[in-house]
Parts: sequence; C-alpha cells; structure tokens
Amino acid sequence: MSTMVKTLEKPRLSVKMQAIATLAAIVGAVAVPQIFHALGAVSGVGTSLGEAFLPMHLPIILVGLLAGPYAGAIAGLLGPLASFALSGMPGAVMLPFMMIELCVYGLAAGLLRNVKLPTLVKVLAVQIAGRAVRAGAILLAVYAFGNDQIAVSTIWTSITAGLFGLALQWALLPLIVYRVENLKKNDN
Repeated sequence: MSTMVKTLEKPRLSVKMQAIATLAAIVGAVAVPQIFHALGAVSGVGTSLGEAFLPMHLPIILVGLLAGPYAGAIAGLLGPLASFALSGMPGAVMLPFMMIELCVYGLAAGLLRNVKLPTLVKVLAVQIAGRAVRAGAILLAVYAFGNDQIAVSTIWTSITAGLFGLALQWALLPLIVYRVENLKKNDN
C-alpha cells in the first residue's frame, strides 16, 4: 500500500521572482538580526536577544514557504555569509553551522511549500530538520574532524536559548504565509 502526499496547486514563481525573493530574504537575514542586536546593546543584554529570538531564521523559512526550495536554500546558505561579511555575526566558529542549518531550513520549507499541511506543521518539520542537520554537523566536526572550537553542548544550549525564537516562528510564519496567500487570491 503506497502513501500519497497531498499537494496544493500553487503557481510556480518565475526565475526573476524567485531571485527577487532570494535577495529579499538575504537582506532580511542581515537586517532583522541587526535590529535585535541593537536592542540588545541598548538594553545591556548584548547578542543574547538574537540568540533568543532567532531573527535570521524568519526570512529564510518564509522565503522557502513562499518561493520554493531553490530560493530558500540559496538564501539560507548566503544569508549568514552576508551577515558575517557585513557585521561579523554570526561568529566565525558558528558561521558554517549556521549556513548549513539555514540552508536546510530554506530547502525543507521550500520542499513543503506545496504539501497540504497546516503551515504550523510545516514550520515544526522545518525546525526539526534544520536543528537535526546542524546537530549532525557539529557532532561530525567535533568527533570526526577534532574541532575543539565548538562544544557538543552547543547543540542543546542553542535549542534552549532559542525557545522564544521557535515560538515566534510558530506565531508569525503561519500568519504571514496566510496573509500573503490571501493577498494573491484577492488579486486574481
């Protein structure tokens, strides 16, 4: 007995629109964290607001859900790199792991774009996939390649520190996707 995944018939975006969406997500992945870091600096908590609210994740998952896997994966890979080049954040030690994690977020969100599931379920699946791959990359770096610049405990610490960010994604992403999709329907 085979299991079929139900899909929605969403229009495929042109290459130009996917490129614009990718660029917008990269800009968002650089700009949105800076807002949180600035608020953290003003309030005296430093970068911990960014670690708590995971602002870089929002535009990457969103572009995957709206524009598809290519836009999501490319934005996820290049967003942290652009942020590092412009602001030095994320730190050099975490940069490759953030690039891997966000690439998976964007790719997974894009692959789920047309799957008939509630957006919240898609977001949860994307979060699990991204964090699992990131954890695997950290374990590989530490145990297979002897990387002593990152601790295995970072896996759990980043999950617990980012609980507010995960909740923010659960609240905001379904609302934004719903709003954008309804705007498209009303324009037709």
